Amino acid sequence: MSEGTRLIDLGRMRFGPALDLQHRLHAARASDEIPDTWLLVEHEPVITLGRNADLANLLMPRPLLERRGVDVFEIERGGDVTYHGPGQLVVYPIRKLARFREIVPLVRSLEEAIIRALTSFGVVGERWREHAGVWVGSDQICAVGLAVQRMVSLHGIALNVSTDLSYPQLINPCGLPDRGVTSISRETGRTVSLEEAKAALLPALERTFHVRFQPQSAKSIEL
Repeated sequence: MSEGTRLIDLGRMRFGPALDLQHRLHAARASDEIPDTWLLVEHEPVITLGRNADLANLLMPRPLLERRGVDVFEIERGGDVTYHGPGQLVVYPIRKLARFREIVPLVRSLEEAIIRALTSFGVVGERWREHAGVWVGSDQICAVGLAVQRMVSLHGIALNVSTDLSYPQLINPCGLPDRGVTSISRETGRTVSLEEAKAALLPALERTFHVRFQPQSAKSIEL
């Protein structure tokens, strides 16, 4: 059991400042200046384009999206097009790996923690062999997209808790037009708060990764 894993809840934050923070923490972790650090955040509406993104999966021109208050960022994670917004719990593990062969197990462990957390709500999550993430039937409830540089991970998972599920009007989520999206709230038939989701997910992450989170205030971050 690792005792030195920091957990920082950023609350609600625009994507740009959170990305800058990830990059600073990533550099510090790669240089062994800080321990593994996991970030929790709820973003304002944003669309991120991964390394393999097909711009055809943006269903609305970028200038129009930005006029509607939806930021668009090209980032270094794998995968295609993803939406983040209010009601979605995003987790960024800034975590050092010992070997490159741990990358796939890291993705599978993140999926496993989500599946365990969903059971707290009576929701059955499943993997789909063709694509990373967690699914309820043919609908994605949690996206997974990572980058690993200098043997340290960044980016992570986005769990739909009470997300506005009209966002596929803006994009083909993960480039999969024949698949839908869902949320914990939709599957349970009631509004589930992010605090409820955190209360289920954090213990599941601790069990799956054999860590004990040490919560710290966002104000404590000094790089």
